[in-house]
Amino acid sequence: MDLFDSLKDKIGGQDKTIVFPEGQDPRILGAAIRLAKDGLVKPIILGHEADIEKTAADNNLDASGVLLIDPETYPEDKKKDMLDALTERRAGKNTREQLADWLKDVNYFGTMLVYMDQADGMVSGAVHPTGDTVRPALQIIKTKPGVKRISGAFVMQKGDERYVFADCAINIELDAAGMAEVAIESAHTAKVFDIDPKVAMLSFSTKGSAKGDMVTKVQEATKLANEQAPDLALDGELQFDAAFVPTVGAAKAPGSKVAGHANVFVFPELQSGNIGYKIAQRFGGFEAIGPILQGLNKPVSDLSRGCNEEDVYKVAIITAAQSVK
Repeated sequence: MDLFDSLKDKIGGQDKTIVFPEGQDPRILGAAIRLAKDGLVKPIILGHEADIEKTAADNNLDASGVLLIDPETYPEDKKKDMLDALTERRAGKNTREQLADWLKDVNYFGTMLVYMDQADGMVSGAVHPTGDTVRPALQIIKTKPGVKRISGAFVMQKGDERYVFADCAINIELDAAGMAEVAIESAHTAKVFDIDPKVAMLSFSTKGSAKGDMVTKVQEATKLANEQAPDLALDGELQFDAAFVPTVGAAKAPGSKVAGHANVFVFPELQSGNIGYKIAQRFGGFEAIGPILQGLNKPVSDLSRGCNEEDVYKVAIITAAQSVK
């Protein structure tokens, strides 16, 4: 089954609600209208009502099927409830006046809708830089228990082939504990996409074939990940060919249940991960779907500012699928 057909089946009938803080953008509005029409999610669009109506009119869009919320005209009682919840969440780190200013920002407002269970996830970033999407999520939704950082995964798809690459988007450098954490979260992401995870901890060394601090880090990360998730098929350190090619895996890592059969690839730092997914995309002809933010208590997705309507549509489907328990 096609990846997105599978995800649509997963979210069908779930009544998932996704908030879009950038409602004045025609790409966002067009995707939200399609999602509502297709019965996949219930979109909430944020922004000035007049601006959204103008965007709809200028682009021949019918926005009657989506819920529009203008944070400036949000009912005072609901605004107070939101500010109370945010004040409690921040636990004295900011004044109430500062937090009231935060809620004038659509990304903070949207994040609070997710935090207060009035939306299942948020999709932003078509207009705003990554930090404007990620910062409110880290300050309010925060990471899952036991998870110290978020990370960015890509699902690489071509035909029937489907793989997860991480971290390719967020953490410039990972220590052993961080790499182990990314590995476990990437396995969770794989399951969202109906991939039975077999996780390879990547290095330029396979099972001690080379020495150095970078190799030691991957070895320690593998040990930690296996201790934290003993039922997960995970092995390292593995060179990419040993992880991916059955004959090479059998020769370089005999007895490994992952070598030669990996479908989740965890890179030792951002540089190699980012280079790796772009090589697969440009040389290998894979579609790179992402980045998918991992590790948050509730899903928030960051769009590229160069995205098109179809990208927004697909990312919203992914975000809704991430919220399915």
